[in-house]
Formats: sequence, C-alpha cells, structure tokens
Amino acid sequence: MVTPVEIGLLVLVLALLFGAYRIIKAVKPLIVNAIVGVIILFIANFLGLAGGIDISLIAILVCAVGGIPGAILVIILAYLDIAFVGMMAPLVLL
Repeated sequence: MVTPVEIGLLVLVLALLFGAYRIIKAVKPLIVNAIVGVIILFIANFLGLAGGIDISLIAILVCAVGGIPGAILVIILAYLDIAFVGMMAPLVLL
C-alpha cells in the first residue's frame, strides 16, 4: 500500500530532477563556451600571437567568463601592448 507521504516524496524528487535537468540544459552552452575560450587562449599563446600572451589567473578568468569573445579581447589587448603582455627580459649591453 502506497502512503500519501511516499507519493509526496516521489513528486518532490521528480520536481527536483526536472529542475536540475533544466538548469544543466541552460548552463551547458556557457560551460562549452568557457572551455573553448580558454583553449583558444592557450592555442594563441602556443602559436606566439601578440608576441606571447602572459597567461595569468586574470586572463584565464576573462576567457572563462567571456568565452570566445573574452579570448579575442585578451589577444587584442596583448597585441596592442595594453594588458596581458608577457614580460621580456631586458637586454643588458656591457
């Protein structure tokens, strides 16, 4: 015999599963965009675009939050020597 408490718990669990499915479905494109943005940042650094991008925590966060447009922004700012530029060792002439 099924009690009203068991039926209530079943309805509650089904509602939670449906809600979790909707949240994951909404967040999945954002996660994919963030991963692609970070991959683009590492590929740009490997290829030497913008004279070498300094991969710091801030640059990774910009790419993770902004995705592909964030990665393009970091590459453009590094190319224009505004931000995210790798430090070069000074050339000392004796």
